Amino acid sequence: MRAGTAATLITGLHTLSVRTERAPQFVDITERVQELVEEMGVKQGIVTVFTRHTTAAIRINENEPLLLSDMEEFLKRLAPKDLYYRHNDFGIRTCNMTEDECPNAHAHCQHLILGASETIPVMEGKLALGRWQRIFLVELDRPREREVCVQIIGF
Repeated sequence: MRAGTAATLITGLHTLSVRTERAPQFVDITERVQELVEEMGVKQGIVTVFTRHTTAAIRINENEPLLLSDMEEFLKRLAPKDLYYRHNDFGIRTCNMTEDECPNAHAHCQHLILGASETIPVMEGKLALGRWQRIFLVELDRPREREVCVQIIGF
């Protein structure tokens, strides 16, 4: 958009459903996010990708199989599943419990390091990612359906 040119602001909030198969797992959602940008017709703007979970993360990294395996192993070493966590001790824990509660403190600890969102610029209708950059939902807990919110703002 040139300076002095009037344009209509385009905004949209979309929810992607992502099925995971294991933990940890890096699921590449880049193409799905790019398709939403194209469907909305945004040429210049920003996209925020956000997970509505405290045991799944959104990260940008390279989609190279050996690196993904390395990163999965790194997360396992960072917060091992088999350590003692008070959150997993259902004999003492009394809040935020559900009927199907599972021991997943390791996933919460891994999420603390990774985070819940990424914001990506849009330039000329394309995600302005670097040559090797991809957007990942990172499953940290167990296989299931996950929700990813994608907010797009631009012209």
